[in-house]
Amino acid sequence: MSEPRWLTPREAEIWATYRKLGRELQRVQDQQLQRDSSISAADYALLAPLSETPDGVLRARELGAEVGWERSRLSHQISRMEKRGLVVREACEDDARGSMVRLTEQGRRTIEAAAPGHVEIVRQMFFDPLDADEMETLGEFLTRIVAAVEGRA
Repeated sequence: MSEPRWLTPREAEIWATYRKLGRELQRVQDQQLQRDSSISAADYALLAPLSETPDGVLRARELGAEVGWERSRLSHQISRMEKRGLVVREACEDDARGSMVRLTEQGRRTIEAAAPGHVEIVRQMFFDPLDADEMETLGEFLTRIVAAVEGRA
């Protein structure tokens, strides 16, 4: 076995800052969604991709892949949202084992009401601190890092 490539002090500092950023952004988003829209970040995570499809419906496995969730977590969250009238499950016509998740009218109204506040908090916390050149550079960095992570999967 080769020796571990330990992080330098600066790398460790940057990594810790990145982890803190993820936690704090999630916390702020969660608070904003709960306060302004009475929905959770998990609700929003599923409502957003459903609302972006022409007919408001996605295969459950596609929705899970979109948000990066395992089947069990997705199923439990969909059940909670069904009870509140935000989504419904439907049979999948071409696969008896699969299911479709459809956004209800109430779900559409909910995401449409929540989106402006959510977008504003994302803008304030993530984009406003950067100038245009920094935003482009960050976008390039994030694209390269995502490619490296996806290449390991």
